[in-house]
Amino acid sequence: MAKQTFGKDDNGTFHPGKGKPSGINKSEGLGLQATPPEKMEEYLEMSEKYTSGEDELDPSVRLRHPNRNTSKGEDVYKGKENKPPSDKSNIDVTNEEPESVNVVPEQLPGVLTKDAFTELANFTGDCCISIFLQVHEAGVEVNEGYDPVNFKNRLQETSGRLLEKGYNEGFTEQLLKPGFELVRNDEFWKELSPGLALFIADGFFKFIKMPLQPAEELIVIEPAFYVTPLIPIMTCKEYFYLLLIGKKYAKLFRADAWGIEKVDIELPQSIDEVKRLSDGDATTFRSGSSGSRAPKASQEGSYHGVGGGNPDDKDNMLVYFEAVDDIIWENVLHDENVPLLLSAVEYELPIYRKACDYAYVWPEALTGNRQLQKTSALFQEAKEFMKPYFEQGLNKAIDLYMNNTANSKTSSVAADIIPATYYSQVSHLFVCKGEHIWGTFDEMSNELVFHNSPDEGGKDLINNAVVKTLANGGEVFLLEKEKMPVETQLAAIFRF
Repeated sequence: MAKQTFGKDDNGTFHPGKGKPSGINKSEGLGLQATPPEKMEEYLEMSEKYTSGEDELDPSVRLRHPNRNTSKGEDVYKGKENKPPSDKSNIDVTNEEPESVNVVPEQLPGVLTKDAFTELANFTGDCCISIFLQVHEAGVEVNEGYDPVNFKNRLQETSGRLLEKGYNEGFTEQLLKPGFELVRNDEFWKELSPGLALFIADGFFKFIKMPLQPAEELIVIEPAFYVTPLIPIMTCKEYFYLLLIGKKYAKLFRADAWGIEKVDIELPQSIDEVKRLSDGDATTFRSGSSGSRAPKASQEGSYHGVGGGNPDDKDNMLVYFEAVDDIIWENVLHDENVPLLLSAVEYELPIYRKACDYAYVWPEALTGNRQLQKTSALFQEAKEFMKPYFEQGLNKAIDLYMNNTANSKTSSVAADIIPATYYSQVSHLFVCKGEHIWGTFDEMSNELVFHNSPDEGGKDLINNAVVKTLANGGEVFLLEKEKMPVETQLAAIFRF
């Protein structure tokens, strides 16, 4: 054994004294090294990426459990030495977090059926998060990534609120993980609609690209989802037909408040096609085939321009329009009673009205040749023309409300309306956009308590009233403040 003198062996190698820590004689401190100047910029970028404030870790950063086995799957054993594992039967088991369920975001239709709305409205859990955002379809906001940054901020706000409510960090992180992954999905943020609604719960993550902007951006955390802003995007029962007609074109569309589609029907595109269809000249197409719905001149045995010859341009156009009208009637309109909106050059409109036997032609019309107009632009113009049609249900409901203000069948008092929605008493509910009433209602004891804020453990009672009214077969109208029948948060018409 080498002789040791003053802590060194004969070869000059230092050996610490017996019983002394191996770190003795080392410089004191945490052992941190100064940042090399050439690495400073890289370290600053990393800090900005993974922190959301001064010395505050971004919620999207996944932290490993302090006991997590970071060497899992590697052939590295005790002491970090590549030695064969021990044959001992008692193997040390690492205390790992349980494997999490991978929740994939699911897109719901932009226009909801009543069943889809009801499914969302009736979903309950310990923690249901509803987030509504006003987003952008195009423009500088899309180019500069405004929407994903805004969404990330909302997720961070949600995380903070969950922690304040007492949820642990692991649960919060797992719940919001699909959202933070969505932030990094560049393709998702390039294909948006005016509004975005997200619904998050344990094992649940669904979103809707709304065809309109919600009245406000908000986050609601309750035992059920907040669905009131979805009322305007529920499937509406009102629809109409749009006919583009001209001397050399004819197209039929079916449209509602949210979209338009071409009707799959083959129409003649000119008077020449009518001649081929009638296997004769342009004067003998309609010969009683329309039945009693046709004008007297078009009944059996009557012909336009009997005796042949060369009819003028207007006569040719009338025969062509009659041919189009017959096909549309027989294939589509014979059992309909919804509006037919016409689009044609101004002088052609009276000719088609003369040829048309359908009883529900809309009194106004789109003028001009729109054969080559984009369908989306055509739809926007047509929908504006049909606005009175879509609002007729609302107008009737408001008239009904105003006609009953002198009796007990209406109310604008929340304390009366909210309990009534639970007991199937409300037939029509008017809700002012962006309004909230927080509190609790005990259906069994009929006890209503109002809160000053959402932080007092209550629910949004307006949202509950909306869900109950729809579930009980009533109608709900979400309105701007100036369109409410009275200046209040809620108004209702009672069944009894």
